[in-house]
Amino acid sequence: MVRLPALLLLLALGAPILDACTNVLVSKGATKHGATLLSYTDDSHSRYGELAFRARMKHTPGTLRDVIDWGSGAFRGRIPEPSETYRRMGNMNEFQVAIGETTFGGRKEVEGSGMLDYGSLIYIALERAKTAREAIQVITNLVDQFGYGSSGESISICDPNEAWILEIVGKGKADKGAVWVALKLPDGTMSAHANQARIRQFPLKDPQNCTYSKDVISFAREKGWFKGEDKDFSFCQSYAPWNFSSLRACEARVWSVFRRAAPSLKLPIDFVKGDPTATPLPIWIKPDQKLETRDLMELMRDHFEGTEFDMTQDVGAGPYQLPYRWRPMGFKVDSQDYIHERAISTQQTAWSFVAELRSGLPNAIGGVLWFGMDDTYSTCYVPIYAGLLEPPPSWREGHGRWDTFSWDSAFWVFNFVSNYTYSRYSDMIQDVQAVQRELEGRYFADQPEIERQAQELYRQDPRSAQEFLTSYITQTAENTVARWRKLGESLIWKYLDGNVRDAQGRVTHPPYRPEWNRRIVQEHGEVIKVRKP
Repeated sequence: MVRLPALLLLLALGAPILDACTNVLVSKGATKHGATLLSYTDDSHSRYGELAFRARMKHTPGTLRDVIDWGSGAFRGRIPEPSETYRRMGNMNEFQVAIGETTFGGRKEVEGSGMLDYGSLIYIALERAKTAREAIQVITNLVDQFGYGSSGESISICDPNEAWILEIVGKGKADKGAVWVALKLPDGTMSAHANQARIRQFPLKDPQNCTYSKDVISFAREKGWFKGEDKDFSFCQSYAPWNFSSLRACEARVWSVFRRAAPSLKLPIDFVKGDPTATPLPIWIKPDQKLETRDLMELMRDHFEGTEFDMTQDVGAGPYQLPYRWRPMGFKVDSQDYIHERAISTQQTAWSFVAELRSGLPNAIGGVLWFGMDDTYSTCYVPIYAGLLEPPPSWREGHGRWDTFSWDSAFWVFNFVSNYTYSRYSDMIQDVQAVQRELEGRYFADQPEIERQAQELYRQDPRSAQEFLTSYITQTAENTVARWRKLGESLIWKYLDGNVRDAQGRVTHPPYRPEWNRRIVQEHGEVIKVRKP
């Protein structure tokens, strides 16, 4: 393990990791049903989970749009609206374009000082683009015109036919612009990113598969971050060089996705244990088997189980094998620095999604944003179709607040269940997963029939199909919240005061695991030992 000085370690384990996100992209040739898939976790300790929505709109000449910073809520300026903007639900629009992101930060010298933050760019692109390529053009053109105002970002941009990773950094306070590169996944592959820039060398003369800002290499040369031939230029190593925390807390999540999707590769763990001299992870891989939507959900439910990083096995997991560690991630014992693991499934997820994007179907039916509140491991994903006309009440943007608990809020109901589950995790998570599998299983089983009915209606009148899907989404989403509320009530009843009720409702008292009792004896045995008189 590479050891860093305490101050450097604490800085390295700051906001970009605490509020860190994870994306997985799967090209259509790597899925069983020919869909492009994209997953995203919005991980933040202070963000309220909700389903953002904006209807399709017509705009008169001269209409301006307020740019509101997605993270802080601060007003940043105004930009002109086009004559028409498209409908979006969460991070997918009516044309099945879906976008996710992870913040990698990068060199402090190039933090953006322009108007447009990454969150605004994502949602503006969704309102203006019909394809992934168009979304890249929208983002990069806006940055050229109004400037980039965030630190380094990896942005996933997908449609039913293509999956792209766009990596972008600013130019510092003296220049409001940005440098960037966008790379298309080869069909049949999958990729992931988790708060560390991942694009290294890229093709310089292949515009169908790679596009980049004209000064992405020359700017790095000017700053003294790259010397050599253009073909050897690495975006990652120039603008966001690896360090211990970016490998251990960021690339480790990518490694965990790859090791599960393609165990045959036997990717070594050395690199993500913090050794920058070890062989780095590939930017994409071919999965051992073609994936389905549910497979991607399961890949996002990960605590490094079965690896050296497995958080259920050490004393920090407590008697009930809790695979979470409360923040801060870094700590010190006897002048030695240590860290807790940062897994994909984490307690601070506000919301997440798996976008299923399918050609061959009308966009209103082909695009499904499987949307879930809170921790990926204990959430239930509900289908939000691209035909949505109005979001479900308890999930909608503006319904409920971060600073006020409410049983009418999907965010708070899911957080109540997960947070109560943490108290006796190994037992309670089984009850949660039983309901999770019951509901998600039903939604997937119903999907073919729902879509058959929607297609019949669509052939007669597209609006009728949208109304049908909106009714189905609303009923499904609200029933899910009601069922989850009941789940929370049943957990309190079943596990009251450390008891566990059996199948007949009788109170029982299961003992701690033998391994935990042994630890208690090792640390406190002389005090609690039963002695004969």
